Amino acid sequence: MSKKDIAIGVTGLALLATSVAGLAGWYTEHQRVTDLESQFADAQLQEKRSAVVRSISEQMEEIAYQQKEISDEQREEAIQQKKVADEMRQRSEMERMNALIAQEQAIASEQQAHEARQVAENERQMAEHQRLQAELSKRMTDTLSYVALARSLGSLSSVQSQLGYNELAGLLAYSSYLFANRYQGDIYYPTIFQSLMTASQSKRSWSKHNGSLMGWAYMSDVDKRMVTVSTYGEIMIHQKDGDNLQSQMLLSDKSYDFRDVFVEDDIIYAISRSGHLVIIDHDDTKILPLPDLAFPSKVNILDKDNILLVGDHGMALYNKQRKMVVATRELDFKLTCVARYNNCPLLFDDQGRQHLVKSINELITSDVPVPGRVTAFASSKNTLQRAYGMSDGTIYLFNEQNNKITKLEGHLSRISKLKLNGWQLYSSSYDGTLRMWNTNSEKIEPVTLISAGSWIMEFNFDSSKQYVWIGDQDGNLTEALMSVPMMVDLVRKKLKRDFTTDEWHYYIGEKVPYESFVGKQGKEVTL
Repeated sequence: MSKKDIAIGVTGLALLATSVAGLAGWYTEHQRVTDLESQFADAQLQEKRSAVVRSISEQMEEIAYQQKEISDEQREEAIQQKKVADEMRQRSEMERMNALIAQEQAIASEQQAHEARQVAENERQMAEHQRLQAELSKRMTDTLSYVALARSLGSLSSVQSQLGYNELAGLLAYSSYLFANRYQGDIYYPTIFQSLMTASQSKRSWSKHNGSLMGWAYMSDVDKRMVTVSTYGEIMIHQKDGDNLQSQMLLSDKSYDFRDVFVEDDIIYAISRSGHLVIIDHDDTKILPLPDLAFPSKVNILDKDNILLVGDHGMALYNKQRKMVVATRELDFKLTCVARYNNCPLLFDDQGRQHLVKSINELITSDVPVPGRVTAFASSKNTLQRAYGMSDGTIYLFNEQNNKITKLEGHLSRISKLKLNGWQLYSSSYDGTLRMWNTNSEKIEPVTLISAGSWIMEFNFDSSKQYVWIGDQDGNLTEALMSVPMMVDLVRKKLKRDFTTDEWHYYIGEKVPYESFVGKQGKEVTL
């Protein structure tokens, strides 16, 4: 290759390079211009945005200024309202304080009024108390006066009855009860009770046995028929017919000395001191010797199949099904009393002991809680009381709740029988009296219900507990009404006239308002 060609090639290359370089520079410049234009456009756009932002900022600032003005106005208004509220609160506080002061003044006034009212009430109560005390004192005086009058009238009634002036005796007996009952006196006081019993004529006696009446038992038709036995070997059955007592002798043999009788299913078991058990089953009479039982005197039920026969120093067991004595037992002590306690026979001996019979071979022995020789005993499950009657006439009342023992004195000789009916204790004695004791009274005193004139050996009540029957040493049977209301009714029905004015003034007194006891249908009428 020639130099010319080389030069042309180099020149061409140089031109090409120059062209390329120029083209590259143009492109670069063009690109820079484009970028500047873009930046300028962006700057313009940014300026526009800035202008918009400035405009918005100015608007916001203007709004803020406006809101500030509004806020300032509201703050100023709030301050004013706070002032008003403070003033109102201060006024309210003052009013509240005034109200508190007024309330305190009202409370103080109310307290003063209450104190004044209390003083007035105390004075009224004191005056009322003094009035009541005066009335109580007057009532107590009247009560004591009228109770004393009632007892005196009862005594006068008994005197008039003895003199034969029965009409006047009835008026005095009724007025005696009336004043005692009206002023809460004791209507069982001896003179009052005895005057009512006499005036009512409610006691009747019949002489039936030749010997002492020792045993008593009701047949199955209680209150209609009863069986009695005597020491003269007599067994009798009785039936009440109006005012009469119809009697039938079932056995009369002086060789027997009957001391007790027991009836079950209308079969009569009578025990004789001679050592015999007489059994009467309707028309069949059987006499059973008791050779192993010395001096038998009591018959007592042991259980449904057996009867316990008791002598001075032993026991025998009679079986009702086999109709024979099936066992005997000797005792190393002498018996003084046979009773019942907790549905079992209870034996008392002469050594101060008591024996509860569970069976003929089982005795529960303990000391009697009272001194002396027991001759009668009674107990009550309802009142938890036990009564011990002694040979010297003393009665001891034992309270099972507190083990308290009360000594009751009134009888003069041996106690023959005791019965507890609720809070009332009935006692009979060889001194010839039947007495009643109210055991729930603060002071227990005896009331003589009947004076028989001879030893009382036995007594029994009817099923209503209104009538009592007694048997005495002379063989007499006596029926007496025990109900005071029934006696009063009988006395009132017998009244034919009232007191005359002179009688009233003499027996009762001029200061006591006159009363008529005879009115329509026997009712008392106050004039």
